[in-house]
Parts: sequence; structure tokens; C-alpha cells
Amino acid sequence: MKQDNETTTSTPQDLAKAYEFKSVEQKWYRVWEEQKKFKATLDEDKPSFCIVIPPPNVTGVLHVGHALNNTLQDILVRFRRMQGMNTLWLPGTDHAGIATQNVVERQLAQDGTSRHEIGRKEFIERVWKWREESGGQIINQLKRLGASCDWDRERFTMDKGLSRAVREVFARLYDEGLIYKGDYIINWCPRCHTALADLEVEHEPTDGKLYNIRYPFSSGNGYLVVATTRPETMLGDTAVAVHPDDERFNNLAEKSVILPILNIKIPIVFDSYVEREFGTGALKVTPAHDVNDFEIGRRHDLPSRKVIDDNGCMNDEAGEAYLGLDRFECRKRIVEDLKELGLLEGVEDYQHGVGHCYRCHTVVEPYLSKQWFVKVKPLAEKAISAVKNGEIRIHPKSWETTYYDRLYPC
Repeated sequence: MKQDNETTTSTPQDLAKAYEFKSVEQKWYRVWEEQKKFKATLDEDKPSFCIVIPPPNVTGVLHVGHALNNTLQDILVRFRRMQGMNTLWLPGTDHAGIATQNVVERQLAQDGTSRHEIGRKEFIERVWKWREESGGQIINQLKRLGASCDWDRERFTMDKGLSRAVREVFARLYDEGLIYKGDYIINWCPRCHTALADLEVEHEPTDGKLYNIRYPFSSGNGYLVVATTRPETMLGDTAVAVHPDDERFNNLAEKSVILPILNIKIPIVFDSYVEREFGTGALKVTPAHDVNDFEIGRRHDLPSRKVIDDNGCMNDEAGEAYLGLDRFECRKRIVEDLKELGLLEGVEDYQHGVGHCYRCHTVVEPYLSKQWFVKVKPLAEKAISAVKNGEIRIHPKSWETTYYDRLYPC
């Protein structure tokens, strides 16, 4: 018999002092997977709910933004699943072509070779091999987060089915007149051989030079001094521009100059883009190698002449003397030739922002290229209408202004 004042205590021996997430979460996630708890089913009598996971780059790792984004999706998916809906959270990864290329190229460099030496076919095989062996890190991280995706349906953006779907949609949009092709200046990386979005270009402060170059008037009397940081691109000049309100150049209407070295006659045009305070107030216009010059060229119907190839070397349009030279080596040669011709008026130290490839840090080349464009106005009009008539609500409502600001310019 126990006395009234006796007490008994017991401490479970298998209860850890702290939450051991590694053993607990991995164990139960494995059970969920084995029992197909996240597998989507289709019952025609029930409503359906589906989220396609924004596919992260297969080369990367998840960061806190991914964690938040995927947690919010998981909450929505689990909520709808508990309501009894046909629920699918479709997982997948993005091929991230250039990033993958760089990863494999670094591996090749460690082996003392390169993609050029092994050839295209073997290089593609190496890329696919890397993807199969190392491309699952993000998927494993998603599972560690507890993401309730239907893993039997995992997709990769280079899968045959998805590639076919892209081609199908592209062809439909083209047939509907919503996709068209045209010339535009892109950010080109001569090393990666790819175009870069503006956000992928890292502008770094760089100590450079500002070169003041004399462009002789075609009449034979006098010259116009043009300032530039990239004298090698002058070989592609098709005009010189001055500001229409700059009184220094009032007498230059309908006049022209001779492009130094190539001795080509090019016009002087008046354009309000020109900054009167920069350099001499006269701007060389190279429509094929500068985005602002490209726009000036369009306004004044100027031809575009590419003088740098996709390897960053001078092509035959640059003239025989410079053919094959690296663009920076050509810069040195051009400067020396201008000195000999007595056309280099001066050189100043000048710091400016130079765009670099965010992957390999090569200096980006503005480059004229055929690009596909999407005609977004019809789509933007529908998106605006959907919010205005209440089909879609934006929370908080104050963000509607930002939404409209983004769409109305279209």
C-alpha cells in the first residue's frame, strides 16, 4: 500500500531533450512518399486545384526566398487537399542552359580540356550526365522542407513533352500574329556565346579613357571632334549626331564628315538624345553596337554595320587591317593609327560603368541581333480588364496602381 504522502515519477527514456528534426522529418516524409500521400487523383465529381511549381534552376540551391515561396504554395495545396479537392502540386526544375554549361566547362577545365576540344556531341552528353548525377539537389531540398508535391509527375524543362509544348505554343502565337521577328541590340557574352537580360549584366566601375577624335568635314575644310570610350567601334559608325539646340553646331545642317581610317562619307544628324555637356557635344553613332545609337539609327533611317563578331573579334566589315583582332587589341591599334594620321586630338582618364557577364565576368558586347518579340498589348488589355471588372482582386488594393503602371505602357 502506498502512503498518502508518497509520490511516484517516471521519465520516458526514449524522449529526446530537443526536437531531432533529422530523424523525425526524414522518417515521416519517407512514409508519406511510400504511401503516396501526395499523389494527385481525378474524381470528376470533385473540383480540382493545381499549382505548377515555379521551376528553380537545376544548377542552384534553394535560398530563403524559395523556402518562403514554396511554403506558401504548400499551405494552399494542403488546405485544398484537406477540403477533398482533386489536388496537384506539380514539381520540376529548369534546365538553366548557360549556367549548366558553365558548371560542366569548369569540370572540363579541371580535366585539362574544353568544350571546343571534345566537340558538341560529347559536350552535350557530359551535360546530360551531370544533370542526372547532380541535378537532384534542389528536389532533395524541397523534400527536406516537407513539400507535398506529386513526385511521380516531376518534370524537367528539357523533357520531350515540354519541349514539344513550347514549340506548339510558339507556332500558335506566331500564326496569331502575336510573335514577330526584328532587329534589336542584345547584351552578348563573347565567351558564353549567349544573350543576357539587362538584369544579368553587372555594371562595374572601370578606369578607362575618353578619346577625342577628329572627323574631317567632307567639304575638306575643318573637322568635328567626337568623344568616345570605344574607338574600335568607330569602324561601324554610320553618322555623327549633335543636339538640335546646341548653338555650336547650327551651321552643320545637311553637312557630312569622313569616317577616319575607312574614309567613308557619313551624315551629321540632329537628335535630342545627345548630351551637350558630355565630351565635345558630338556623338559617334554606331547602330549595331550600342542600344542608344540603335534608337538614333531607327529615328534617322541610318544603316547598321556590325564590325565585331560573336567571338568579340573584328570581322571583315572592320577592314582588312583589323580583321581577326580581339576588340580590345583593335582599340590599341586604332588609337595608334589615329595618332599617325593626326586625327587623335587628346586622351583623358575616364571612369565609367562597364557591363560584365554575371556568370563569367567577360565584358559584354552590345550586339545587333535578330530577336523574337511578343506583341503584349492585346494580352495587357485583357489583364487590365480582369482587375477592373473584379475577375481578379489584388491585395492590398493600393497595389493596383503599380499593376496598371506596369501594363499600360504596353
